[in-house]
Amino acid sequence: MRRTITHIGDHALSPSSLMMSYGFDPKLSEGAIKCPVFQSSTFVFESAASGKSVMQLAYGLRERGVAEDPGLIYSRINNPALEILEDRLALWDSAERALVFASGMAAISTTILSMARPGDAIVYTAPVYGGTDFLFEKLLPQFGIRCYPVSGDLSAASMQASVEAARAGLGTNGRLAAIYAETPANPTNRLIDLAMLADLARGMEAQPGGRPRLVVDNTMLGPLWQKPLAHGADIAIYSLTKYVGGHSDLIAGSCVGSDADLAAISGFRTILGTMTDPHTAWLLMRSLETLSLRMRQSEASAWKVAEALRHHPKVEQVGFLGFVDPDSEQGRIYARQCTGAGSTFSVILCGGEAEAFRFLDSLKLIKLAVSLGGTESLASYPAGMTHVDVAPEMQKAYGIADNLVRLSIGVEEPEDLIADCLQALDQV
Repeated sequence: MRRTITHIGDHALSPSSLMMSYGFDPKLSEGAIKCPVFQSSTFVFESAASGKSVMQLAYGLRERGVAEDPGLIYSRINNPALEILEDRLALWDSAERALVFASGMAAISTTILSMARPGDAIVYTAPVYGGTDFLFEKLLPQFGIRCYPVSGDLSAASMQASVEAARAGLGTNGRLAAIYAETPANPTNRLIDLAMLADLARGMEAQPGGRPRLVVDNTMLGPLWQKPLAHGADIAIYSLTKYVGGHSDLIAGSCVGSDADLAAISGFRTILGTMTDPHTAWLLMRSLETLSLRMRQSEASAWKVAEALRHHPKVEQVGFLGFVDPDSEQGRIYARQCTGAGSTFSVILCGGEAEAFRFLDSLKLIKLAVSLGGTESLASYPAGMTHVDVAPEMQKAYGIADNLVRLSIGVEEPEDLIADCLQALDQV
C-alpha cells in the first residue's frame, strides 16, 4: 500500500506536497485517487504459517526483516488508513515514526504510562492543558507516580533545582521517567527552551533505566511553526483535534519520534486500545492536504486581530507570540525555536471575571467554546473552562487570571473578526 517518493531528481518534495499521495498507491485500490476508508475490523492471512509469522512480529517475538511488510492483522493493531496517516504525520517533524490515537489525551496518557512505573517521578512545566494537569495531579499519583510542576522562572538553574527535588523524593528503585513540556503553554503562550530541557535530560544518562525522555506537547503551534524533535525532544505530541484536523469535526491525537522510543508506546496502545478509527484517519488525511494553507491564513489573520486589540483602552495585554520583546529571554527562545506566531493567543482585559464574561457573551461571529485550531474562530475562558479543575492558587501562580480570555483565530475575514471583538469590548 505504501509509496516512498520523496524527491523528483535532486529536488526534495515538501510535506505540503507529499500530503496528497505519500504512502498510497492507487493501483492497489481500484485506481482510487484518494485512500479509501478501510472499514474492517480484521484482515485475512495468506496462510496459517504467515498468520503465525505476522503475529509473532506484532508481539515482538521476532525481529522484523529488512524491507519486510509487517502484514495486516486487526484494526486495534494496524489498519491501512492508520498506517498511511502515520507515514504522513511523521513527515512534518522529520520523524522516523508516528502513532495515532483516539484523542490528544489518549496520546498523552498512553505515552506516559509506557514510560513511568510506581515509584517514578515526572517533572512538567506549568501551566499545561487542563486535562493533562488532571492526569498529572489526580490520576497518576493513584498509581504511585509523583508529578512535579515547575512554573515561574523556567531557567536552566530553576529546572535543575526542580529535577533534583523530584529525584530526592524518589524511592530506592524510582527514577525520573520524563520531563514533560507544553510550549507555548496553554493558555498563557509562555515559551519553554527545549534545547535547555534536552541538555538537562541528557545529563541524567547515568540514572537507573537511563535518562528521562523529553516529551513535548506541540499542539499550540502545530507541526508548521515549531519542530520539537529538531531542538532535542524525544517525542512530540499533538491533539490532532486542533490544527491538524482543523474542522472541529473529529477527536484524535498523535505522537512522533524515533522507532525505538515509539516501540513501547505502540505496545501499550495495542493493549489499551487507544488507537483512532479508520474513518477518523480518513478525515485526518483529508485535513492534512490543507494544513499549511489553513495555518498560514489563520496566523496572518491573528496578527491583524492581535494588533487591533493590542492598544485598546480596555485591554491590559495581548499574549500573542508575535509581540514578544526580541531582546527578552522569551524573544530569544522564540527566534531560535519558532518559525511563526500561531493563531491562538490570550487577551487580558481590564477588570476581572465580570468584564471577561461581558466580552465573551457579547461576541457575535466568534463562537464561545473550548478547543482551538479550527476553521472557525473560538473564544474561551480558561479559568472557568479548560482549567477549571486547577486550584485557584495554582491558577494564580501559572498566570491564568480571571480577566484572561483565549482567542483562537480561524479563516474568516480578519476585518470581520476585528469588528466583532471591538463591539464586544464596547460592552465591557
